[in-house]
Amino acid sequence: MMNVNALEPEKLYRGCNPEQFSFETTDDLENVAEIIGQPRAVAAIQFGMEMEQEGYNVFALGQPGTGKYAMIRELLRRRASEEDVPPDICYVYNFDEGHKPARLLAPSGRGKNLSREMETLVEEVRNALRAAFESEEYQNRRQSITQEFQEKQQEAFETLQKKGEEYNLSPLRTPQGLVFAPVKEGEVLPPDEFKKLPDEERREIEKRAEELQQEAQKIFQKVPQWERDLREKRRELNKEVTRFTVGPMIDELKKKYDDVEPVQKYLEAVEKDIVENVRNFFLQEKARQEGGEQQGPAPSPQATGAGPEAENPALRRYKVNVLVEHSKSEGAPVVFEENPTYQNLVGRVEHLAHMGALITDFNMIRPGALHQANGGYLIVDLLKILQQPFAWEGLKRALKTREIKIESLGQMYSYISTVSLEPEAVPLNVKVILMGSPMFYYMVRHYDPEFADLFKVAADFDFRMDRNTENEQDYVRLIATIVHKEKLKPFDRSGVARVIEHSSRMLEDKEKLSILMRSVADLLRESDFWAGKNGDAVVNARAVQKAIDAKFYRSDRIREAMHEQIQRDIVLIDTEGEQVAQINGLSVMQLGEFAFGKPNKITARVHLGKGNVVDIEREVAMGGPIHSKGVLILAGFLNGRYAVDRPLSLSASLVFEQSYGGVEGDSASSAELYSLLSAISEVPIKQSFAVTGSVNQHGRVQAIGGVNEKIEGFYDVCKARGLTGEQGVLIPASNVAHLMLRHDIIDAVKEGRFSIFPVETIDQGIEILTGVEAGEPDEAGRYPEGAINAKVLARLEEMAEKRIEFGRKMQMEAEKKEDE
Repeated sequence: MMNVNALEPEKLYRGCNPEQFSFETTDDLENVAEIIGQPRAVAAIQFGMEMEQEGYNVFALGQPGTGKYAMIRELLRRRASEEDVPPDICYVYNFDEGHKPARLLAPSGRGKNLSREMETLVEEVRNALRAAFESEEYQNRRQSITQEFQEKQQEAFETLQKKGEEYNLSPLRTPQGLVFAPVKEGEVLPPDEFKKLPDEERREIEKRAEELQQEAQKIFQKVPQWERDLREKRRELNKEVTRFTVGPMIDELKKKYDDVEPVQKYLEAVEKDIVENVRNFFLQEKARQEGGEQQGPAPSPQATGAGPEAENPALRRYKVNVLVEHSKSEGAPVVFEENPTYQNLVGRVEHLAHMGALITDFNMIRPGALHQANGGYLIVDLLKILQQPFAWEGLKRALKTREIKIESLGQMYSYISTVSLEPEAVPLNVKVILMGSPMFYYMVRHYDPEFADLFKVAADFDFRMDRNTENEQDYVRLIATIVHKEKLKPFDRSGVARVIEHSSRMLEDKEKLSILMRSVADLLRESDFWAGKNGDAVVNARAVQKAIDAKFYRSDRIREAMHEQIQRDIVLIDTEGEQVAQINGLSVMQLGEFAFGKPNKITARVHLGKGNVVDIEREVAMGGPIHSKGVLILAGFLNGRYAVDRPLSLSASLVFEQSYGGVEGDSASSAELYSLLSAISEVPIKQSFAVTGSVNQHGRVQAIGGVNEKIEGFYDVCKARGLTGEQGVLIPASNVAHLMLRHDIIDAVKEGRFSIFPVETIDQGIEILTGVEAGEPDEAGRYPEGAINAKVLARLEEMAEKRIEFGRKMQMEAEKKEDE
């Protein structure tokens, strides 16, 4: 017999001794300054931040709850504080193409100042121009220009009139225009008298009148040119006055920005536009003289830059739209976009309904997250951006072109054809950090060929760290940091030690600590709550255990209902006696974050056949591929051990009894093999045991998951029926390192009422389950008489003989039929 001893209680749990800690409560500890447990991810993020080549953006992959965001934010904050503050991003009116607003990059903090100073400038210019155009000097010069025009008209008319006097003709204004009539003794000759004149005299008068008429026509043809000259001189006067008035103001403003070339060019364009369109400053002025000419420049009918506000719309063109300003920034920006829609990423142009139409201008351009993060870092969740239409493509386009171009989706995809704004693109210099699960990372990398070119750095966040003395001390400080930040009650040494123990249980590994900080933080908050309910000022181990138990109870309804069915014998599970070809397997059910174990009855039947092992679960499509693989491995084991020289002559069927859902995983393959060996050898299995573990073709038992839940699930069934001291669980020896069992199970093991056996091979397990020696083969390949393997081999040989005999009988019957 192989001697496999039950595990000692010390092997079932790794405690944390509170006395190893020197503090009394977490109030005695300082916060963690460095990031612990993630050296690989930290190195990757630092590399991505420092790498200046294109495409070295970062994808942070890790399970939810690992604290990726907080960790990334802290790393970026430290890095960004040492970097330069990026320039302010502004949009201004494009005086050459009004529908294409121009970008203006100003040194950090000065964009907002420029916007305020431009508003002040416009107001000052308005007042100064009003005063200039109302001044006596301007009125005199304007009157002089007008008078010059009038004098020119008067001079031409007087010359014409003087010549008419020489010809005894006087000009008369009629509805048909200017005509010349003969004059006699200072009086206009009536038509009747004119007709009585001699024909020769009358013809002479008509000839002279025609001559004067042509001269008058030449004068009238010059009048429009004189009027144009008048308007041009007035415009030149207005420009001169405007230039003289506005120039010093703009020069003064230009001096403030003499180190910013884009602002200098913009102010020059502003000055030129004001001079050319000074009339726009008087759109809302009323004429000072009713029925007379208006003082100052006439209003322009082509005022551009219309806006929705009640202010003079033509003056909105002189505003500065500050999209992003960094007057209060210290270092590069770090932006997390919670809702990464297309417009929230690349910006948008807003519209306003006004008198039945949608209107807009460059003042209604709004920034996106890329504008806000430009010159720094942008953090985005991959799943959220993939859920938003066009957002992923928009982000990739910006990263590829290295510029932010605000485009309407309607225009981009030709849904609308109306003319809208086309803001000038903003140069992009940003590091993007995408966050997501490993599944999404590998999926997008596989299906999107551009992904690998844009996100070349993978920061892989671990969910666990080694449990050693040094790391336990760091973990204590991490717990203290969370307690301080969440403003929880202080934890004493016992409370901290219990949190560390439960951290290993969450991972099902006594050699590891969980750094799924969301779960750890939840435990700390709930422990604080129960300590408060108990009236304790300090959180101790009792409060932490209460939080663990309370969370288990809140999620326990389905587990309790399933165990109730077992206790009421609705689901048949034996925990006493012996049965041939029947065994208790163990499975785990996962419901969200809550997992629990339950026993399942597994049975086997054998008969003459061709060596197939039929998985009934697979036949009815209730078994997953991994479970089916495990069953096929059983056939490999049987053939390799018992059918080297001859084929197997049996067929077998395996089934999970009373299983009404899918079965997946290979953790029951050792239990299935035990029941199959029992069925072949006809040796009964003790029903007081449950079994878990996968098996390979060589009969070695391999590690499985959920070992703690499986043991606890069978223990609870046995405890409800009464512990006899004969009950226990067989687990793979390689799973001993994962044991972090409940304290009531450890107490039962100490008292000898429950046992846990670590097995390495199928032979070890079958001996424990049957109490019969498995047996080792001799040089001839024969097993000791009475051993399990000998019984199996003998039964298989017997079945082989029967199959041969059956084959001969069938052949004889066939030959007999042929003779007949």
